[in-house]
Amino acid sequence: MFDMDKRKIISFRNRNEKSYVIPSSVTSIGDSAFYICSFLSGIVIPSSVTSIGDSAFSGCFLWKYISIPKSIIYLNGNPFADWNGKLECLSPNFIYEDDVLFDKDKSRIISFRNRNEKSYVIPSSVTSIGNNAFSGCRSLLDIVIPSSVTSIGDSAFYHCDSLSDIVIPSSVTSIGDSAFLLCRSLSKIVIPSSVTSIGNNAFSGCGSLSDIVIPSSVTSIGDGAFSDCVSLSYIAIPSSVTSISDSAFESCSSLSDIIIPSSVTSIGDSAFYHCDSLSDIVIPSSVTSIGDSAFSDCVSLSSIVIPPSVTSIGDRAFEGCVSLSSIVIPFGVTGIGDRTFCNCSSLSDIVIPSSVTSIGDWVFWRCNFPDDLRQELFSRFGNIYI
Repeated sequence: MFDMDKRKIISFRNRNEKSYVIPSSVTSIGDSAFYICSFLSGIVIPSSVTSIGDSAFSGCFLWKYISIPKSIIYLNGNPFADWNGKLECLSPNFIYEDDVLFDKDKSRIISFRNRNEKSYVIPSSVTSIGNNAFSGCRSLLDIVIPSSVTSIGDSAFYHCDSLSDIVIPSSVTSIGDSAFLLCRSLSKIVIPSSVTSIGNNAFSGCGSLSDIVIPSSVTSIGDGAFSDCVSLSYIAIPSSVTSISDSAFESCSSLSDIIIPSSVTSIGDSAFYHCDSLSDIVIPSSVTSIGDSAFSDCVSLSSIVIPPSVTSIGDRAFEGCVSLSSIVIPFGVTGIGDRTFCNCSSLSDIVIPSSVTSIGDWVFWRCNFPDDLRQELFSRFGNIYI
């Protein structure tokens, strides 16, 4: 697939082709353009091409060799992520030495190619770790990031399964999306006070991560930032954070204690979904909305106080909270969404203020209400499923 004037390859998916010659009209190879084209034996990049996109050749496991021609002036991210063949660089716009590809002044790491290396010291000339730079380096045990580095790119250390030790220097101000996604051996990390943002899924799937400190400089925590961190038992959110993003702590099955500061105004969709060990939580009076499935399947949650500041409770917000026995809906909430308390099998007491005028489908399905409460709910809201 090309763009309109056939100057850019967007996607190649012809599985009947065993070889392919890129037309001389092409000047750009897009992001993931040849993703998992393992049916091709290889490719020659013509001199008409000046730029190659991120992960352009990712998963092309049968390709033994790629040469970067002299014409290439721009590489977006790491075009060679998750490709293990031999790389040659003829372009004067990049430096390729010791199986590491840099830009021409060695200020950015583009692609770390040594798949057998166990430790690596990043040169002090480097100021940024590019997108996917170390992606899939499963043998890497530890890495030293110099104080010259100010940014860690998206998926920079994605799937570095063996990476157990890393120190982020105080020069770093941003951690990109999925930067440490699926770093399964990473057990602890200190985020320096220079960092202001943690990207989406930044530490998702870090199954050994049990200790992390978020400094007060951080103002935003991305969607899914700590999802599936199954060893994380405690975390304190600094008062600089104003919202807990969607799926931020989803499936953190060991999380038993968390402090939500009074700066937080919203709890996102699935923020604490499937946090099996979370037994109680204090929601500060600054919070005005609780998202869809925010606490769904928190099977140990037995106590929660919803402050009067809350005006919106999303669909399935507490679905499957089988240990929750009572709850008070604050005045100001006007509607309760679909399946909000569905399968809360221990819930026997609930207070619903007069401000609530509508109730969604299957809200109280399989709750353990006494007959008098059932009658009260029927009289107020009609023939609802309980």
